[in-house]
Amino acid sequence: MSDSKRRRILGIIATDTTFERTEHRGREAWLGKCLHCNAHLVVGLDGEPISRATIEHILPRTAGGTDAPENLGLACARCNQGKGRRHDPNYHRDARARELVEKLLTRRKQRWREPDGADSE
Repeated sequence: MSDSKRRRILGIIATDTTFERTEHRGREAWLGKCLHCNAHLVVGLDGEPISRATIEHILPRTAGGTDAPENLGLACARCNQGKGRRHDPNYHRDARARELVEKLLTRRKQRWREPDGADSE
């Protein structure tokens, strides 16, 4: 996995309240939840997925979605691939696809935390 992808994953973790540092099989790791199904996701402190964590573009790039942190989440591979196959290609003409995107964007906002150093406390 490329360094830029690992940095992007760590950026998502930094802004997702479900992720906490924990010990996993004798080493430190991040433990959080899939944006879709809440299944546990484990990521190494270096940003390398230990479980099947994938980067989810909530609003698909094909529909104008960007790599902005607010549009990215971590999802298990099963959920991410399912959304990509069933919903992303039909986004512009399928109300259910747009509804799913809105639901995921809302969930992302609910889970949002400012990354360390962004607070002015």
